[in-house]
Amino acid sequence: MKMTNAFLAIGFAVIAMPAWAAEHTVTIKNFAFEPAALSVAVGDTVTFTNEDGAPHTATGAAFDTGTLSKGKSGTVEITEAGELAYKCNFHPSMKGSISAK
Repeated sequence: MKMTNAFLAIGFAVIAMPAWAAEHTVTIKNFAFEPAALSVAVGDTVTFTNEDGAPHTATGAAFDTGTLSKGKSGTVEITEAGELAYKCNFHPSMKGSISAK
């Protein structure tokens, strides 16, 4: 009986453990977001790194990296579920999306 209780306690502890947030990366290169589409979980972070000589942003309704000059990065936390579209404020033809669950 003691062994069964120990297994139950371990099982409940594993179930109660929180999920760890994942870290994702998007590279800004050749005036494009790579990858342009990304799937994440709510609570994950996404780091955008600019490898272009021109400044860029990753700006949407749910987040904004601010201006990223060459070699700079900005990290955002995904706090809501859904399809989160974003673009570069300086170059509106640069678009990306994050699918968050």
